[in-house]
Parts: sequence; structure tokens; C-alpha cells
Amino acid sequence: MSNSISTAPHRVQDIFIKGARVHNLKNVDVSIPRNKLVVVTGVSGSGKSSLTIDTLFAEGQRRYAESLSAYARQFLTRMDKPDVDYIHGLCPAIAIEQKVITRTPRSTVGSMTEIYDYLRLLYARTGKTISPVSGRVVKKDDVTDVVNVIRNLPKGDKIHILVPFRQHQNRSVEEELSILLQKGFSRLYEGGVLSIDDILQQMAQGDYWKPAKGKQAYLLIDRLVAKDFEEDDLHRIADSVGTAFYEGEGEIQLLVNEQQWLPFSNRFELDGLVFEEPVPNLFSFNNPFGACPTCEGFSQVLGIDEDLVIPDRRLSVYEGAIAPWKGEKLGWWKEQFIKAAKANGFPIHKAIIDLTKEQYRQLWDGAGAALGIHAFFKEVEQNLYKVQYRVLLARYRGRTICPDCHGYRLRKEALYVKVGGKHIGELCEMPVRDLQTWFSELELSDYDRTVAKRILQEVETRISTLMDVGLGYLTLSRLANSLSGGESQRIQLTRSLGSNLTNSLYILDEPSIGLHARDTSRLIKVLKHLRDLGNTVVVVEHDEMMMREADYIIDMGPLASHLGGEVVAAGNYDQLIANKNSLTGKYLSGKLTIDPPAKPRPWKRSVTVKGARQHNLKDIDVEFPLGIFTVVSGVSGSGKTTLVKQILYPALQKIKGVSSEKVGLHRSVEGDIDFITQIELVDQNPIGKSSRSNPVTYIKAYDEIRDLFASQPLSKMRGFQPKHFSFNVDGGRCDACKGEGEQVVEMQFLADVHLTCEVCGGKRFKEEVLEVTYREKSIYDILEMSVDDAIEFFADEKDVVNKIRALSDVGLGYVKLGQSSDTLSGGEAQRVKLASFLGKGRAQGHILFIFDEPTTGLHFNDIKKLLTSFNALIAQGHTILVIEHNTDVIRCADWLIDLGPEAGDGGGSLVYAGVPAGIVKAKGSVTGKSLGV
Repeated sequence: MSNSISTAPHRVQDIFIKGARVHNLKNVDVSIPRNKLVVVTGVSGSGKSSLTIDTLFAEGQRRYAESLSAYARQFLTRMDKPDVDYIHGLCPAIAIEQKVITRTPRSTVGSMTEIYDYLRLLYARTGKTISPVSGRVVKKDDVTDVVNVIRNLPKGDKIHILVPFRQHQNRSVEEELSILLQKGFSRLYEGGVLSIDDILQQMAQGDYWKPAKGKQAYLLIDRLVAKDFEEDDLHRIADSVGTAFYEGEGEIQLLVNEQQWLPFSNRFELDGLVFEEPVPNLFSFNNPFGACPTCEGFSQVLGIDEDLVIPDRRLSVYEGAIAPWKGEKLGWWKEQFIKAAKANGFPIHKAIIDLTKEQYRQLWDGAGAALGIHAFFKEVEQNLYKVQYRVLLARYRGRTICPDCHGYRLRKEALYVKVGGKHIGELCEMPVRDLQTWFSELELSDYDRTVAKRILQEVETRISTLMDVGLGYLTLSRLANSLSGGESQRIQLTRSLGSNLTNSLYILDEPSIGLHARDTSRLIKVLKHLRDLGNTVVVVEHDEMMMREADYIIDMGPLASHLGGEVVAAGNYDQLIANKNSLTGKYLSGKLTIDPPAKPRPWKRSVTVKGARQHNLKDIDVEFPLGIFTVVSGVSGSGKTTLVKQILYPALQKIKGVSSEKVGLHRSVEGDIDFITQIELVDQNPIGKSSRSNPVTYIKAYDEIRDLFASQPLSKMRGFQPKHFSFNVDGGRCDACKGEGEQVVEMQFLADVHLTCEVCGGKRFKEEVLEVTYREKSIYDILEMSVDDAIEFFADEKDVVNKIRALSDVGLGYVKLGQSSDTLSGGEAQRVKLASFLGKGRAQGHILFIFDEPTTGLHFNDIKKLLTSFNALIAQGHTILVIEHNTDVIRCADWLIDLGPEAGDGGGSLVYAGVPAGIVKAKGSVTGKSLGV
């Protein structure tokens, strides 16, 4: 019997899932209409991903893999068969998850979207190679070019087709001439026509022949007179020209009327340089043929790191900004530069951060009598036989832009090839929005336009999709591993759209992550376009706008984990609102709401970032209040993450003496820094990589539980210590399954078989350990309890209750104490981290908590609980700083900092700072418009 609520009647053409039992799904039957935009929603941990990714997509992938031969399957990642009775009507499935799918430093936005592959083809087929010497176009002549010149000569002109006479190594002139005779050639040209037979006869009589001094002898291939050539004549001329190119090793000359010389070459040369012919691989930095030989296509090499040489750009040269120019001996470099700087007009009292590009170049390259930083390191390299200079050089070495390709990753020959006046590297450095404009204005010849028609169509489609999903601020050269999960997902969506697949099943996991409300509507258009191509689009989503626009909604619940796993409601938006059982419907209809505080909290202390100018930030000063709830908002790419995670967080860590990554460009961080005792960045990464990690171990509550069991009389009789109740170390855990509770049987090309451990029966511990009980419950029984049940059970054990109560406070009362961390969603993992801080109480001083999009994966109901947890932390005297797009969270803040007004170059300014209600009146604020709706 199915426990699920009956969904709409199953139609034959729908995708029908029967009896899904993956993770917490309770024998679910559900119908998904084909060729529709379907949203799967529900509280965090209710089984949305289990139904879509772990059941639907896993079965689609497995069916594809099973269609391959047994030999091929052994090389694929072995796929488990999801625990489901059957799925009818399943079409090819593509999952686009919110993960950064690559960590390789070679992968870029251009390569992920496939735009770069089309650009390579565009440059190989229509690119013009420009000589760096003369700026002329390099081209090679072919037979048709020469024939066309001959056809266009005035009638009656006498034409000689000639190639240079060459004497090859180890051959005498006599041998060379004899070979030419054997090939069927009979004449040379040297000021006039000479017979090869006559020359050989003279040489036989001892009269040695060689070309006159300073003159070139030519082999005469053919002679003809210009006229209206017939078809047969043209064939003969083409044959002669082809022979000439072969014999002349790529060079031929037309002599017209024995006066005018017309040279031709089918070699790719000009100005004494030999160029590479454009082919797609010449523009690939992943191919040894195209990659820059110095950096091997990585764009960076080990060299002098500018950030190490000038660690603090807020200082001037006079104040000692150049780190190695210090001390009695090396200080001379600073003194000589300062003395000579006046003559060059170099501002020695100006902070490095404020120098113009030209002044910064002078500092490195030197100017006039002033020796720059490059000259300093050149001298250091000349003295490397001294150990102190080797140590000095090592101190300032790091990853730096490749000096040969200037970060473009390609060999110089590839950068000589241009389309519309730009080489491929310059296109990759342009933001996508500027690239779209460039392509719309690109002028090509009729021939090139015809050749490039399909290429341009593919490029323009992908670029417009990138714009539609709100990524117009990215450049094609941006590294894939520097993208956020939401950006990575939307880039994969661009690639999928570009392939124009039909009759497929697309499963997207929260594509609106990291998107401002303004951009969500554009994303919905993209998803609808995908649907209109004839695809079924299934979206795991909590966004209200997405649900309004969906054709069908499936609401999972009623709650999370073992209290969820059922289909609570299914139907369109209006049906969902009308369903009394749907928690989502109650929030959408307004019966349940997330209410902002009656009035914002006041604040006295703050920390201010001054002169922030990393990436697109435009030298802004931003004040962050302490002791209250602050939200940083703005469209995607406006500079929020740069300001908070690349400047504020690492700068404060550095001031506190905690080793941190590089701090972004800014002047200073000032204010009540001493008031902050600790800075915590709370993200959605898993709480543990091991399948044995779980919430109760993460919040350190398991230590108390193990101590409790170790203190029981039976434990003392048997000599059990707390370690015997751990499944992470040998002792009490089952030796057969190492505390996993299951054993994995590898099946080579079939999916691995997971079997409950025969020895412990899946209980993880040895029998003698399980015999130890507390209030008639074994350690296994305790781990199987939910958090709320455990609070009741351990009512007499204050230490245990105080630790685990925090999990209940953040809305995780349904989670089992021993639940494996890899079954927790991103939102749940983040709340477990929150609970670990809540459980520590007031003793820690004042902590600044920084959250990056904490509503990711959270339902309206979960957001309400999250905000309650934030308020609890503020009540303990801490500060909450959140980067967020969610309008409910923004309304509930005490202080709002809005960046923008647009993304990329159009962003980076402080649009508004104040209480959230005031942003509605802020001019140019996109956030204000979405809040005012």
C-alpha cells in the first residue's frame, strides 16, 4: 500500500513513478506531466532531491548505462538502481545541479558554455593573420589566384611561368639538369630562354655552366600568350601552375613581356616571418599545439608575485610600500628611486593603490635614472650564487601572469589572427554583455559571413542565454572553479539550451540560487523556452515567482526527514493554495507569513571598510553595524561577495592574527574591531566527508553520550571506555563493517551491492557493547532517535540536553542523532553548523557570523526557523551579517546595505545603507523595486 496522498490521475503520456523508497520517501506514487514546467517544493529535507535527483535522474542515467555493453560499463561510474518499483514514460534525463562541477584551472566560462569552441572555429575559418611587423594581412596564393591574374592580363601579353632553379645538396649542376630533363622539362630562363640539352652538351665538352653572378636562373614551366582562354586552355594553365608550385617548393614567378615580374607563394610567410595557418587547435590552450609554451596554457607562471613585493598598496613608495627595498644595503634601491623620481614626475608620496597605469609601469620598469623593481630582481638573479639572494628571491616568488602570453594562454602566432580587429584572447576578456554588442556590430565580407553563419548563430544563442540567466557580467576567461554554485548551474543550463535537445527530461536543483528577484523572471523565460522545445522541465525550487509560473507543482512533506517523504499536494498554483494540507500553499496564500520585527534594533558599535576597490568595487566606504542583523543585497555580480568574503572577512582575520587568504584591495578597516572576539564564515558545505559523520558528533554532544554509557555498571565490569561506544575507532565497533552498518560488494560493471552487515545486523557495534543500556536503550537505539525524542529521553542529563537542544532550536528536531551527514541537504548542513554555535552559549565573547545566501534550499517555513536562530544568536550578544537576495530575509533585517545598481562594471557602488523600509525610496535600487512590490 502506498502511504502517499493520491495525485492527479495518471495519464499514459506522463512520467509515472511507482513505489519510490529512496532515503526518506515513503513508497511514493507520483505522476509528472510531460512537456511541462514542473516545480517540486517542500520543506528542507522533505524528500525533494530524493525524488528528483536520486530517483528520477538516477534511473534515467542507469538505463542509459545499461544500454551499453558490459565491457563499456566497467569504465563508467557504477550506478545504483534506485529503490523504486518502476518508472513509466521516462525519457533521457539531464540533471543540472548546484555544484561547481570542475576544479581544474584550465576550465573557463568559455569552455563550459562551449562558446570558446565556436570562437576557435570562427577564427580558424574567417580569421585574418596580421603581420606584427608591417600590419599587412598574411595570405598564401593558390592555383586559382595565379590563373585569375593570367586571365585578366591584356590580350597579346607574353607570359613565362617560372620557378627558381635550385641546386640541391650533394648534387652537381649536371645531375640537377639531367633530372629536370627526365621529368620532362627542357628549358631554363636566364635573361633569355636556354635549352637544357644545349647546356648539357657544353658541359660535356668541358664548358662549365652556372648562373651569372648575382642573377637567379629559373626553370621554365610553360609559355603562353594572353587571350580569351577556352575551358581547355584554362585546364592546361592550372596544371602548369600546379606543377610550378610543386617544383618551386611553394614559390613561382610570372614574367610578363620579359619586363614585369609577378611573384606568388603558397607558403604562409610575410616580412621574413613564417606564420602558422589558422586551424581550430591553434586557438586551444588545452592542446600543446595552441597553448603558450611558457605557461602551458595555464595563464600563470612561477615568477615575481606583485602582491608579495607590494603587500600593502595603501602605502606610498616613500612610506616603504616596496617590501624588499628595506635594510641598510637594499634600502639603496628605494633611495635612488626617490632621488630620480622628481625628474620623472613620479609621485613618491602617493599610495600605490592610487597610481595611474603609467606610473605603476614606471615603478616596475624604471624611468630615466630611476631603476625599477624589475631591475632590482634582475640584479638579485645575477647574485644567486650567494645564499642570502636565493632566500630573498624565494620570498617573493609566486604565481604571476605569464609574461609571454600576458594571461591569454595561447602562443603568440594564435594572437596574430584577428576577426573584426580583435584576437580571440581580447574577446575572452570582455564581459558577456559587451561581447553581445561586439557580435551585433561585427562586419564580415559576404564570403566570411556565409562561412561563419552557423557558427555565429550558435555563439549568439549561447550569449543571449547567458544574458537571460543574469550572467552578463562574467567574462569567457573567468575560471570555472571561481564561480558560485548558482553561477555554475546557470552556465550548465546555457550549454544545455545551446544543444537544442528535444523530448528530454531536465532536472534543475534550485536554479534561482544567487539570483536577484529581477533576474528570476528572466530565468523563468529560459526554462519556458526549454519546455517549449518539447522537453519536460522539473525544478526543485522554493521561489514564489517560479511556483506562480509553473504548469504543475508537487509539494513534498508534510515535514522533513522521517516525518516527510510523502506527496502532500499536487496540481497547479491555485490548487496548491486551496489544499489545506499544504504548508507551502499556506505561505503562498498569506495564511502563514514571515513577519519583520516591529522596529529595527539600534546599534552603537560598527566596523567600516574604507576605499574598497577589489574587482568592480568603486572605492567605496561601507559601515557594518555590530550586535544586530545586517543584510548585504544587490543584483548578482554587484560586488556583495567581493566586499564581504574577499575584503571584510580576510581583513578582520588578518588583524586578529589568523592566517587568511589574500585580502582584496582596500585602504583600511576601522572601528570597534577589538569588540569582535571571533569571525565565523558559515557556508553550506557538508559537515563531514565521511559517511560516519553525523549531527550529534559535529555538535560535540556524542562525547557526553559516550561518557554516560561508559559510566554504566556493565561497562565498568567489562572495562569499556568511551572509545568503545565510537564507530570511528576500533574497539567497540563491528570489525566486519568498521562501524558503517553495511558492507559493499563490488560488482565490476554492475552497480555495487550494499548489504546490511551480517555480523552486527546493521547496528554498527559488537554485541557485548550493545548489551550496555541506559534506561533500557542501547547506544544503537540512541542513535536511531530523533533530536526531539532524545531531548525528552535525556531529560535528567542536563549536559546532553543543552548540547542537542540547539539542533531543535534551528528546526532540526526531526533529524536522527546518528543520521549520516551525506544524507543532509545543504540547508540542513548549514543549520547544524548554526546549532554548534548556539549550543556553546555566551561564554565565547562577541562573534561576527557571516552567512552567504543561507536561504539556499530553504522553504518559507525553514526561513522562519532560520531567522529565529539568528535572533537567538543576536540575543547572546553576537552579530549576524548575511549576503542575501530573499525579500523576506531583507525585510527582517535591522540594517540593509545595497550594492549596485547593476552587475559587473555597472555595479560596485553603495546604492543604499539604512533600515530596510527606507530602500523603497532609494533611487536606482533594483532591490528597492522588488521590496516595494
